Amino acid sequence: MAATLKPYLNAVRQTLTAAMCLENFSSQVVERHNKPEVEVRSSKELLLTPVVISRNEKEKVLIEGSVNSLRISIAVKQADEIEKILCHKFMRFMMMRAENFVILRRKPVENYDISFLITNFHTEAMYKHKLVDFVIHFMEEIDKEISEMKLAVNSRARISAEEFLKKF
Repeated sequence: MAATLKPYLNAVRQTLTAAMCLENFSSQVVERHNKPEVEVRSSKELLLTPVVISRNEKEKVLIEGSVNSLRISIAVKQADEIEKILCHKFMRFMMMRAENFVILRRKPVENYDISFLITNFHTEAMYKHKLVDFVIHFMEEIDKEISEMKLAVNSRARISAEEFLKKF
């Protein structure tokens, strides 16, 4: 783990751990409904102040909490056009399979690349520290995956160019 990445991930871990105190809370508007308040936004008093943890201008995490749900939105580092395309394609691939990732949202929050939604039902069924570990591990691995994909694209492009230019 890079020296600059460790404090960033520690700050995200501590904030997620603190915000993960979720409890069952029925809707104040509709009887017998229990929707994630961070998504519905029906009552302002049930929402916590959103927290943005930023490593730099392009790499940041938005943590929005409420009494019964937590939404984590991640903006992944995209240095150039190839990384933007690879990140967009990879995130689309993941979001199309959101039902396999229980906490993954199908659509990210605006200006972010991917979002997770953790409800009180998730924290009752799963260990809270394991959910936090999953998000942190995802953040560590996504940069590596995009870098590896970029290297693979560049090496394939180099080989293709060499084969093409052999004829001249």
